[in-house]
Amino acid sequence: MPSLASRSRGLGALALIATLSMSGPSPHALSAQAPSGQREAALATLDAFMAAFNARDIDAFEATFHFPHVRMASGKVTVLPSAGTRSNALFEALAATGWHHSAWLERKVVQAGPGKVHLAVRFARYDEAGHVLREYESLYIVERRGDRWGIVARSSYAP
Repeated sequence: MPSLASRSRGLGALALIATLSMSGPSPHALSAQAPSGQREAALATLDAFMAAFNARDIDAFEATFHFPHVRMASGKVTVLPSAGTRSNALFEALAATGWHHSAWLERKVVQAGPGKVHLAVRFARYDEAGHVLREYESLYIVERRGDRWGIVARSSYAP
């Protein structure tokens, strides 16, 4: 059974995600159809994310985020408070599994409102020969802050 401290951290992270995903317009403005231009902006943000990830460019990777940035995966909630909190060790650990690159297989807008898009995605990790290592499903929250779109949170079944 998780300790009270670990449960509190988990609840705090969930509260943070709820706060991040509730910022902006009222919930009744949500739909599965992104307003004009927002779908394209959210997808462009995910494209930049994947390009930076495959290039193993930690600065460009983090440039696709808004902070704090939340990731839920492998039974853990990770909150990155600001850029510069990750290292290339992320890419080195993946490469040790045989990973060479990743690609989107599917990206579907499931909710959208002015300034924010929730996307259900499926992606694959590939080895150098182009063989699929694994496929994963995730939920990404992409939000516009000022004039920039960024990923606020990711919930993934990938390790």
